[in-house]
Amino acid sequence: MIETNGLTKIFTIKKSADITAVQDLTLSIPRGEVFGFLGPNGAGKTTTIRMLTSLIAPTSGTARINGFQVGVDDTDVRRSVGILTESPGLYERLSAYRNLAIFANLYDVEDVDEQVSKYLHMLGLWSRRDEPAGSFSKGMRQKLAIARALLHEPEVLFLDEPTSGLDPESARLVRSFIEGLRGEGRTIFLCTHNLTEADRLCDRIGIFKSHLIEVDTPENLREKLYGRRVVFHLQELDPAWVDQVRGLAGVKDAQAVDQKLVVGMENPEELNPQIIRLLVGAGADIKFVGELRHSLEDIYIQTMQESEEEEVAA
Repeated sequence: MIETNGLTKIFTIKKSADITAVQDLTLSIPRGEVFGFLGPNGAGKTTTIRMLTSLIAPTSGTARINGFQVGVDDTDVRRSVGILTESPGLYERLSAYRNLAIFANLYDVEDVDEQVSKYLHMLGLWSRRDEPAGSFSKGMRQKLAIARALLHEPEVLFLDEPTSGLDPESARLVRSFIEGLRGEGRTIFLCTHNLTEADRLCDRIGIFKSHLIEVDTPENLREKLYGRRVVFHLQELDPAWVDQVRGLAGVKDAQAVDQKLVVGMENPEELNPQIIRLLVGAGADIKFVGELRHSLEDIYIQTMQESEEEEVAA
C-alpha cells in the first residue's frame, strides 16, 4: 500500500550547505495498518508526508502509494490519499458545510451533499454546519479538517499531529475515530509526539531522525530493548528465594526490590506458574503478580540515545 525505496530529500539553500531532510527511507506498510512515524521536531517527518502525497518531489529514490508512483502518477496519488496537516488551513469565513463542499467538488465526489452530510454527522458538527469555520474551537476545526481528508473515501490517510493542542474530550473523540477507520481497513500513516497515543493506536512504529532508526511493533521493541520482566509482590521476601528462582531454567535474572521479586524471563506464560509454586512451597505469601511494562516513551528515548551514541562513535 505504501512502498518506499531509498527515498531521499535534500534541500539546496543558497550560500549555505545543503540540508538532508530525509535520507534513504526504505519502508513497506501493508493495507489496513496504522503506522506511527515518531521523531523529534525537524526530523523530516512532515517532509516525508509531503513527498508521499506528491506535494513535493523527492531528490532520489522511489515511492509507490496505492500502486501509483510518486513523481510519475502524481494526480492519481493525490486523489487516492487523504491528508490532515498540523495546521488545517480552513476557509475561515465560509461555513463548515461550504468548506467541505468545495473540497468534495475538487475530488469529484459523486453526491456532494450526501458525503458532506455524512461526515458532518459522524464528527458531531451537523448542528454547526452553517457557522463560519473561523468561529470554531481548535477541536472543532480539527474534526472539520479530518472530515475534509475523508470526503473522497481515500484508502490511505496521512495524519500529522491529529490531536495536537486538543482538549482531552476532543482528543479522545479523534483517537476513537482513528480506531474506527482502522476497523474499516484503511491504511493510516500517523505522525505524533503523543507516545501514549501512538502506543494505543499503532500496529507498528518507525523511529525516525532523517533516517529510519527502528521499525517494529511496540511490544517487539519493548522485548528487544528490555526483555520481559515479571514482578512478584510478596508480603515478605526471603533473600534465599532470589537464588532459588534464579536457578530455574528459562530465568535470565532475578532481583529483590523492597518486598518485590523482579524476574527477567523469555516466556512468562510458561514460567510464572513454576515460580509461583516454588515461592508458595517455600512459604511466600504472594499478594499479586504483574508484568513490568515499559512505556513507549522509554523505548523512544532509549532508541534515540543509542542512535546518537552510535553516530558519535562513528
